[in-house]
Amino acid sequence: MQRSPYDTAAALLPLVGGPANITSVAHCMTRLRLGLSDPSLVEGEAVRAVPGVLGVVTDGDTLQVVIGPGAVVTVTAEFQQLLTTEKAAAAEQLAARGAELRAARVRRNATPLKTALRRIADVFVPLIPALIGCGVLAGLNGLLVNAGLLPSLTPALAAIASGFMALISVFVGYNTAKVFGGTPVLGGAVAAIVVYPGVAKVTAFGVALAPGQGGVLGALAAALLAVHVERWCRGRVPDALDVLLTPTVTVLVAGLATLYGLMYGAGLVSSAIGTAADWLLATTGPLAGLILGGLFLPLVMLGLHQALIPIHTTLIQQQGYTVLLPLLAMAGAGQVGAALAVYVRLRHDTSLRTTIRSALPAGLLGVGEPLIYGVSLPLGRPFLTACAGGAAGGAFVGFFAVLGDRVGATAIGPSGWALFPLLTGNRGPALAAAVYAGGLLTGYAVGFLATYVSFRGDPSST
Repeated sequence: MQRSPYDTAAALLPLVGGPANITSVAHCMTRLRLGLSDPSLVEGEAVRAVPGVLGVVTDGDTLQVVIGPGAVVTVTAEFQQLLTTEKAAAAEQLAARGAELRAARVRRNATPLKTALRRIADVFVPLIPALIGCGVLAGLNGLLVNAGLLPSLTPALAAIASGFMALISVFVGYNTAKVFGGTPVLGGAVAAIVVYPGVAKVTAFGVALAPGQGGVLGALAAALLAVHVERWCRGRVPDALDVLLTPTVTVLVAGLATLYGLMYGAGLVSSAIGTAADWLLATTGPLAGLILGGLFLPLVMLGLHQALIPIHTTLIQQQGYTVLLPLLAMAGAGQVGAALAVYVRLRHDTSLRTTIRSALPAGLLGVGEPLIYGVSLPLGRPFLTACAGGAAGGAFVGFFAVLGDRVGATAIGPSGWALFPLLTGNRGPALAAAVYAGGLLTGYAVGFLATYVSFRGDPSST
C-alpha cells in the first residue's frame, strides 16, 4: 500500500526536531529542503528509514530529504500544513538554544564559498519549472517551424516560449533580494534595468549598452548591490522618511551602478563564459566531457549541482542552448548502468533489487538521487564505477564536439531520456539527439561493465 504524502510528512516532522526546529521549508525537483535551528536534533538514520524517503543530505543548517519528483511537491505541502497547526509551546526556548548551536556549527563548518553557492542556488532553483516548460515549448516550436507545420500557431508558441526568457533577469533580481535579505520588489526593479530597451541610449566605457547585456549575471549583481544599498539606508535614514528615501536611494544608486558598470562588466563575463565553453569543447572535447561527466555525481550527492544553473542560463541566453548540460547528464547514464550491474550481481538480495526496480525509471529520466542514495553510495564501489560510466559518456559527446557537432539543451532541469525534447545543436536537433543517444548508451555500457567486473557484493568490494 502506497504511503500518503501526509503520512510521510507526519513521520518526518518529529524526526527533524519538531516544529520549533524548522526555520524554513522549500523544495526543488526532488528534495524537501528544511532550514534548521539545531541540525543536531535530526535523527538521520530514522529519517532515511521513513517509507518514501530516498536519501538525506546535510548541508550546514539545511537538511535535504530526497523524496523524488512529483511526490516532493505534495509532501512539502503537507509538511508546511503540519507546521502551521502543530507549533509547540516551547518553540521560543528551543529556537534560542538552537540559535546558539547553529551559530557555533556555522563557524565550524560553513565556508564563504559554500554559503555563497547555496544562496545562489536558492535564487535559481525556483525558476527551474518555468525554464523547463518554456524550453519544451521552444523545442516543439522549432520542430513545427522546420517541418512547415501549423504556421498560424508557431508565432504564438514562440511568444509563449520566449516571454519568460526575455524577462528572466527580473525574476532573478526579485529572488536575489529575497534570498539575501532585501526587499524583493526593489531587487526586481533594479534588475529590470538590464532588459529595458531604453538602455540602448546609454553609453558606458565609450560603448552603447544593449538591452539584456550582462544577462542573469548582471541582474544578480544589480540586485545584490541593491540589497547592500538598502541595508545601508535602513541604518541611517530616519523612520519618518524611510518609506520615501530608502526605496528611492536604493533604486537610484544601484540603477546608476548597473548602467555605468555592472551591465558592462557582467556582459564581459557572460561573453567569456560562452567563449570558454565553445573553446573547451572545440579543443579538448573528450577530456572536458570525461571530467564533467565523471565529477557530476559527487556534485549531485552534495547538492552543489544547483550552483551551475547561472552558467547554464547564461549560455541559453547567449546561444539558445547550453552545451554543458548534455555532458553532465552522462553521469546519470553511468549511474543507471552501475545499478543494472548490481541488480544482476546480487540475485538473492530481494530488498536491494526491489529498490533498484523502483528507482530505475526515475534514473532513466535523469533523476539520480534514488539510485545514488538507495543503491550506489551505500555500496561504495558502484558509486565510483558509476562516475566512470558518466566520464565515458561525457567523453563520447565531447569527441563529437571536437568534430564540430555540438549538442545543447534549450532548458535546464531534465536529463536522461527526458532531455531529448530539449536537445538541439549547431547542426540541428536530429544529429544532436543521435550524438546524445550514443553518449547515453556509452555511459550505460561502461557503468555496467565497470561495476560488474569490480563488484561482487561482498564486504571486500565496497
